[in-house]
Amino acid sequence: MKNTALHNPHWWREAVIYQVYPRSFKDSNGDGIGDLPGITEKLGYIAELGVDIVWISPFFTSPMRDFGYDVADYCDVDPLFGTLSDFDALIARAHELGLKIMIDQVLSHTAEVHPWFIESRSSKDNRKADWYVWADAQADGTPPNNWLSIFGGSAWQWDTRRCQYYLHNFLTSQPDMNFHHPDVQAAHLRNMRFWLERGVDGFRMDACIYHFHDQELRNNPVAAKQNTVSVAASNPYGMQAHIYDNSRPENLAFLEKVRVLLDEYQAISIGEIGADDALEVMAQYTEGQRRLHMAYSFNLLTAEYSAAHIRRQVEAFEARVKEGGASWSVGNHDVARVMTRWGGQAAKPAFAKMILALQLVLKGTPCLYQGDELGLPQAELAEDLQDPVGLTFWPESKGRDGCRTPLPWDKEAAYAGFSALKPWLPVPPEHVALAVSEQEKDPESVLHFARRVLRWRKSIPQLLRGEIRFYDLPEPLLGLSRNIAGAPSMLVVFNLSATPVTVDWPQAQEAIALSGHGLPGQKDGCQLTLPGYGAWFGLLRSN
Repeated sequence: MKNTALHNPHWWREAVIYQVYPRSFKDSNGDGIGDLPGITEKLGYIAELGVDIVWISPFFTSPMRDFGYDVADYCDVDPLFGTLSDFDALIARAHELGLKIMIDQVLSHTAEVHPWFIESRSSKDNRKADWYVWADAQADGTPPNNWLSIFGGSAWQWDTRRCQYYLHNFLTSQPDMNFHHPDVQAAHLRNMRFWLERGVDGFRMDACIYHFHDQELRNNPVAAKQNTVSVAASNPYGMQAHIYDNSRPENLAFLEKVRVLLDEYQAISIGEIGADDALEVMAQYTEGQRRLHMAYSFNLLTAEYSAAHIRRQVEAFEARVKEGGASWSVGNHDVARVMTRWGGQAAKPAFAKMILALQLVLKGTPCLYQGDELGLPQAELAEDLQDPVGLTFWPESKGRDGCRTPLPWDKEAAYAGFSALKPWLPVPPEHVALAVSEQEKDPESVLHFARRVLRWRKSIPQLLRGEIRFYDLPEPLLGLSRNIAGAPSMLVVFNLSATPVTVDWPQAQEAIALSGHGLPGQKDGCQLTLPGYGAWFGLLRSN
């Protein structure tokens, strides 16, 4: 099912991504877990938002130790989520609505129940013996080196069948594949082709820095500075400089093979980059239009929130990543919801609106997480923990359950209309009040704002294709311009605080106010007056 229609090969640079976490989006069969038919049922809702690409987190056959990020069959749908026919129906409906479908690819590791690993661990001389990373113990029986798992403890697990250790960068039930073996690379390329033939428009490459490891198994050195960006401060993983267990140079050649396959189908890719030096790896992985199309890091997924921080991250990306595309996200299934993480426990709808608009004016491909368009806060869970991260590091790290709770559809229905049965995670009362049914009634709701601002963005060429420049303004103001040749520069100023701010900004003197975005802000000469979480947009009269 190749997509051979002529189109702009850089269309993705102007697009907006919407992430769906299937377990928590919509349950169609009443078992308490979201599924593919549930997504299909709500594709009209997604299309009405005004987004372009739907990224669907894993729905493949899995024992669900890590909720689908432990794959047992790369070419089938787990019965929890439906069938291949259900996926085909989803693709068909999405394309009818003008939506592109991007699915996760979790290639670095499999589930321990994957047939490949079952065969690999059965002996040292079977056909797949070297498909995974195996190593002998040291003389004293300890693991081969000091590599750590992101989920805590050593990255090596002893196996009594082979009397060897196997590598697992994540859970012990997620053994790492040996990408140095050409058959492993070929198997994954076949898997990706399987989905491209079914009409998939692109892939989100999960944990793509972990495909290769140092074959000499050298110890990682101590980190010059502990990494608390992509892992919690309580996690010792951040104490090492991960120069031997991820981001290895051999990965570049594999990504080039992936790109050749993607180009054959006019499909796109985005990589998750959680490296110590994320910007350098992003530059490498998107270089020359021959590897990934886009990449994102955790740099705006942290707790740090200020105009200076946002400016610093974007400028650093622009300075170092010359060819690839950025996908700026402030929330996903791995971090606390931005409403609480940046806005605090008492964040108001005005904050949600400002953050949505801010994401949409940065240069790059924005990625919204389901529920951002409703302004959902982080759920506080204690007794219902499911996430292995929370179960391991509680209470210092509460895990990821709080951002994965079911989407509230109908305030009056059982479980907010997500399911007819008790969901796998509870629906918080504060989310019920923010249900889609309630926000549909209020023209000033976050949901209606999201629809307006997403459509407004599509009408502004500067936001779709323009270069970006920041201005020196005092906190909590973030000022920038978006510029394309032959058109007036677009000026934007955000007030990142709840307190009204008035500031003199000479650049505004020659600008005319731009309407349609829905954020209140006034100009009088060169003076801007911004309410709490307000913004002002203007076009220069002359370039």
